[in-house]
Amino acid sequence: MTNGPFRTGHGFDAHRFGGNPPLRLAGVVVDSDRGLAATSDGDVVAHAVIDALLGAAGKGDIGTHFPSSDPRWRDADSMEMLRSVVRSVKSGGLDASNLDVTVVAETVRISPHRAEMRSQLATVLGLDRERVSIKATTTDGMGFTGREEGVAVWASVLLVERASSGGSA
Repeated sequence: MTNGPFRTGHGFDAHRFGGNPPLRLAGVVVDSDRGLAATSDGDVVAHAVIDALLGAAGKGDIGTHFPSSDPRWRDADSMEMLRSVVRSVKSGGLDASNLDVTVVAETVRISPHRAEMRSQLATVLGLDRERVSIKATTTDGMGFTGREEGVAVWASVLLVERASSGGSA
């Protein structure tokens, strides 16, 4: 059995409401009178994408690289954390091919910010904007997102080994 040049990663993150505004998703300030409780700036989109990238690259998870117990990450810019992970993944000979994100929230509206969120993520990952998808859904009143207690995000990424990497990552 041989390893192929593709690696898929799946990331998930959720934060409860309770932090001070603004609410940031994919580095974009989203209309909301509430922020998310977190050690960093609480950008759940960036966090889910980080976990997807790290998983695909076989490099652990966000808690391994950015532990909430470490004061360095208090109020950290999650998009800077994402940039750091992208550099690490690229240094291992892997490039993102596409990214798919689903935001689960009852009242937070993504559509007015979708284009900017796609552009932000595309820039950080070095992708054409058309290779980044951001969707939103609700849970129709079910669960913690349905009760408007927080926001959850799922992210999937496809990484491709660079031909010059010799298959090592």
